[in-house]
Amino acid sequence: MTVLIISALADIHARAVLEALAARGHTDTELLDLAEYPTRMTLSMEFQCGCKRFWLRRPGIADLDLSTIHAVWWRRPQAFILPPQVKDPGHQRFALSEATTAFQGLYQSLEVTWINQPGRDSAANHKPWQLTVAQRIGLTIPDTLMTSDPDAAREFWQRHSGAVIYKQFIALPDLWRETRRLRPNEEEFVEHIRIAPVIFQRYVDAVADIRVIIIGDTIFAAAADVRGADYPDDVRMNLNATYAPHQLPKSVRQHLFALMGAMGLTYGAADLRLTSEGEYVFLEINPAGQFLYIELATGQPIAAALARELTARTDEAC
Repeated sequence: MTVLIISALADIHARAVLEALAARGHTDTELLDLAEYPTRMTLSMEFQCGCKRFWLRRPGIADLDLSTIHAVWWRRPQAFILPPQVKDPGHQRFALSEATTAFQGLYQSLEVTWINQPGRDSAANHKPWQLTVAQRIGLTIPDTLMTSDPDAAREFWQRHSGAVIYKQFIALPDLWRETRRLRPNEEEFVEHIRIAPVIFQRYVDAVADIRVIIIGDTIFAAAADVRGADYPDDVRMNLNATYAPHQLPKSVRQHLFALMGAMGLTYGAADLRLTSEGEYVFLEINPAGQFLYIELATGQPIAAALARELTARTDEAC
């Protein structure tokens, strides 16, 4: 049976898990880049005589019989890319709508192990939902305001004595912005949120940023000391940040497992901040978050754990 990874062909995380699968003796694998549809790939779904058959045809490569798939890592699905001759905007919208609907039906019809199921993965990307669940299960979260109202933003900033950060709801590949502190001279920026809402949060002064990778019933945690960091507001901007393995308290681990269960996730990369008082503050979770930099820094076998989770049912059957 085949393990399918849906991501970009150049995705180093996908490649790392393919290598980990091979190390487990599982070489029946496929890396599928949805950007190849429809220019280099066709989809067929056939129902007849009480049976169904789904397959992808790729010129120069063997057909992919989707009935052979037993597990899928929904890693970083790429957008469909229409051929350049489809220039009419209406035709583009129609083609993309039809393709999206067809593939979504395909995903729902596959009887496989998902990491993560696409619908749940998509829902888990929404920050309001993340904080709703985190708050409900007992994780500590920073005071947060998500708003398109400039007056509400100003009031929130004043309430927290100016110790406020702001960030995007979702990071776009071509419009990525780091988490930033809101400064008194950004009055003009605040007026712009009428066009698109922004996430404002009380700034959490911390001794360390914690990256937590959760895979099934396994947790890998790593900490980076941010005291004296060049950019303490967002650890991603500190290219020299050094991560070390970190032992989370049992209560935090239990809360994170509860978060994963409530959101229906098997894989997630959570970000927390550890304060000088020893409090762990949950910031967000990414259902397809990066892990290789943590594995390389700490030696924690994260790719191997993902490979184990993807082959769990097959191994049990054997």
